Amino acid sequence: MRFLKSIAGLAMAGALLCGHALAQTPLPVRLSWIVPASNIPSILFLKQGVAKHAGASYKPESIRFQGTPPMITALAVNEIDVGLLNFASIGLGIQNAGLEDLRIFAGEFQDGVAGHYSNRYFVRKDSGIEKVSDLKGKVIAVNSIGAAIDLGVRAMLRKAGLEDKRDYTIVEAPFGAMKAMLLDKKADLVSTGLPVSEDAELNEKGKILFSQGDALGATELGFWVARDGWLKKNKAAVVDLLEDTMLLTRWYTDPKNHDEAVKIASDFAKAPPALFNSWLFNAKDYYRDPNLKPNIEGTQKALGFMKDFGFMKDTIDMKKYVDLSYLEEARKRLK
Repeated sequence: MRFLKSIAGLAMAGALLCGHALAQTPLPVRLSWIVPASNIPSILFLKQGVAKHAGASYKPESIRFQGTPPMITALAVNEIDVGLLNFASIGLGIQNAGLEDLRIFAGEFQDGVAGHYSNRYFVRKDSGIEKVSDLKGKVIAVNSIGAAIDLGVRAMLRKAGLEDKRDYTIVEAPFGAMKAMLLDKKADLVSTGLPVSEDAELNEKGKILFSQGDALGATELGFWVARDGWLKKNKAAVVDLLEDTMLLTRWYTDPKNHDEAVKIASDFAKAPPALFNSWLFNAKDYYRDPNLKPNIEGTQKALGFMKDFGFMKDTIDMKKYVDLSYLEEARKRLK
């Protein structure tokens, strides 16, 4: 009997130890991004010694996509945990993909905020294109149809009385191929964000015709979105993740850390520091709220454009799909 009790005691102790070990296993968090450095998840955790919880309560993993629409599919089949969606793709995810459980739980960066960067649309200097109406009959390149930068094109050209298919042709290309598309005359207008728009040759041989802010005003270009069940199940790790992200975002955007931040971005992108030095994490960059507060009002307005262009059947009340409780809890820790 004593032997059996000893065995039972050892088994119970082993179970408790295993349970404790499992409880301490960091939660894998798969974060998506598109553009190196400009999308901060790509380099966020490369800075050591700032995050308090990475590797303990959660383990971050960054995954690259060409655009936001493919992230919707990845969220739907649980291939990623956090989608870096924008005002265009969040609407598509909710209405077209039926992901009613998507929740915006933080903001990353905004386009078109006064005093900060906005996505740029280039034409060749020798193209003869001087105004938007000159794009009639032309070929326009975007990174992904249905993405925010695509919507900016459609909105701006509609102001000039031009409509897709009837008056111009849209093709898809990765951001990294935009310069070649333009200079090789495979497209008459190309869509660019940071850092592509800072390329020296592109600016020498091309010129900016308009910006996304000109077309749409200030909009959220990078929401952090996850499915409601995942957020609720992993609340503690999510709050830890947001606390670390705020700390790291503040570190990267602190002017005294600029040179080191540029080196991190340059090393990651395998590109010269000069490509990042003038704009990264300063006023020439996209606007980044230090508390990760998302622009919901701008998103609601932009969703009206989505409906107008036929990407959505009905308008969506975005307040139903926002849960900033995790963010508020993380903010309180840093007061």
